Amino acid sequence: MDWTAGYVADIGYSSQYYAELNPVRLSLALLNAGYALPNIRNACELGFGQGVSVNIHAAAEGGIKWYGNDFLPSQAAFAQGLVAEAGSDAHLTDESFAEFFARDDLPDFDFIALHGIWSWISDENRALIVDFLRRKLRVGGVVYVSYNTLPGWAAAMPMRELFVQHARHMSPPALDSVSKVEAALEHVAKLFASKPGYLAMNPQIETRFEALKGMDRRYLAHEYFNQDWRPMYFTEIAEAMSTAKLSFACSANYADLLDEIWMTPEQAALMEAAPNEVLTQQTRDYLVNQQFRRDIWIKGGERLPAAKGLEVLGAQRVILTVPKSEVTLTATLGGREVTLQEAVYKPLLEVLGDNKPHLISDLNAALASFGVQPLQVLQAIMVLISLNKLAPAQTEAAVAASAPGATRINAAVVERARYGEAVTCLASPITGGGMTADRIALLMMGAIRAGATTPQAIAEKVWPVLAGEGRRMTRDGKALDTLEENLEELTRAAQVFLEKQWPLLRNLGVRVNELRTQSRHK
Repeated sequence: MDWTAGYVADIGYSSQYYAELNPVRLSLALLNAGYALPNIRNACELGFGQGVSVNIHAAAEGGIKWYGNDFLPSQAAFAQGLVAEAGSDAHLTDESFAEFFARDDLPDFDFIALHGIWSWISDENRALIVDFLRRKLRVGGVVYVSYNTLPGWAAAMPMRELFVQHARHMSPPALDSVSKVEAALEHVAKLFASKPGYLAMNPQIETRFEALKGMDRRYLAHEYFNQDWRPMYFTEIAEAMSTAKLSFACSANYADLLDEIWMTPEQAALMEAAPNEVLTQQTRDYLVNQQFRRDIWIKGGERLPAAKGLEVLGAQRVILTVPKSEVTLTATLGGREVTLQEAVYKPLLEVLGDNKPHLISDLNAALASFGVQPLQVLQAIMVLISLNKLAPAQTEAAVAASAPGATRINAAVVERARYGEAVTCLASPITGGGMTADRIALLMMGAIRAGATTPQAIAEKVWPVLAGEGRRMTRDGKALDTLEENLEELTRAAQVFLEKQWPLLRNLGVRVNELRTQSRHK
C-alpha cells in the first residue's frame, strides 16, 4: 500500500522559516482591514514540513499552545526533536489529514495555518481541510492559507507537466527524487534548446527555467514533482472557504496592501467597480499576474468602528529588525519600483533606528512635529514590513512570558549548528517569530555561549568545527590555505559579527544562555 498518495516522500522539505505563519505578524494587516484582533490561545499548523516555523512560534509566543501534523515521519521526527530540545508544549504528529482531523482530543482553534499545502494535495484532502476549518475554528478565528494561483501560473503549467511526466515515465521507479529532478531538468533543457513554439509564445519561461536550475533540488521535488498539484483562481478558493463560514479578510503579504502607492487611476477604478470583495481580488490577480497568494480568512470577525480601530492600532508596537543603514528609500510594489518619501521615512527611521519596540501612537506623536500625518506613518510602517525591515512586536508582558522558551530553542539551534544541521533561524520573543542567522553566525553564538568574549577567542572555538568538515574561509572569492590565514579571516568575521549582528539580535531579545552577557571585544 502506497501511503504517500503520490507525494514526494523520500526526501524532506527544506528547513525554512515562513514569517506569514506568525500570528503576531498578521496583527497590523487585520487592523488595517478593520478587524478586531482575535485572542489566540490555541493554534494549529497543518502540514508543518520540517517544523521549523511551528517550533519557533511555539517557543517565542508564550501564551499560545500549538498543534500540528505532517504525514512524513522523517519530518515529524525532526520537528518533535526540536520540541523536546526547546522544552515547549507543542503537540506535533505524523498523522495524515484524515487521521489528525478525526481526533477527539483537539481543542477548538483561534488560528489555523496552511503554508504550501493547498495546491499540492488531492481534492479529497482539500475537502477534509475545509470540513476541519468549519468544525474546529472558533468564531472570530482566522486562517492563513497560501497557494499557487492563476493567471500567474498559466504560462508555466506546461513546463511543470514536462517535469512530472518525465519523472513518471522516463525515470526508473527506484530512482530517488533528487535524481529524478536532475534528469527532468536535463530533458527539458534539451527540449528548450530545440527552440519549441511553446518558448516562442512564452519567452519568459526560459528565464524562469534558468532560475529553477539553480534552486535546491529538495524544494524543486516538493514544488514541481508531486502527483497532486493544482493552481486555483481566487474565486475557486473563496467558494471553498465559504462552505466553512469563512470570509476573506485581507492579504498576509503586506506588499499587497499598498496598491494606492503604485496602481494607476484606471486600474484603481477597475478594482472599485467590482461588485464584491471576491471579484475585487480576482481583478487584482489579473492586474499583477498573481501566481502565489497568501490570504487571511476570518470566521465572523468583529468589525471595529474607525475611532476604536485607530485607538487599538496606536497601542501596537513595532521594531526595526535591520540596522537603519540597510533601509533604502526605494521599493518594488506591484512589480514597479517606487521612491519612498524622504520627508516621512527619514524622521521615522531616526526614531526606529535604536532597534527597540515603539508604540505606533508614540511614532505618530514624534512625527507630528515634522508635519507627518498618522495615515502616512501607518503606510510607511506597512511598506517597511513588506520589505522585511520592520516587524510587529508583542506586548512587554508577552515578551517576558516568551523569553524563556525562545532562549531554550535558540540554545538548541546553536548546539545543532555544531553538527551542520540545517536550522538557520533564531526565535525572537519580541516579534514572536524567527530571525535568520547563517551557520557561521550560529557557531559564533555557540562560542559566546561557551564563554568566548573576543573576536580571537570566537575564531579559535569556531575554526575546529569548520576544519573538521574540511571547510575553509574565503577572501575575495578564493579559499584560504594556511591555518593563520583562516584564523585571521574568521577573526575579522567575528569582529563584524560582534559589532553589528550580535547587538541587533540582542535588541530583538535573542539569547542563548551565554555565560557572559557583555562582550569585551572593544
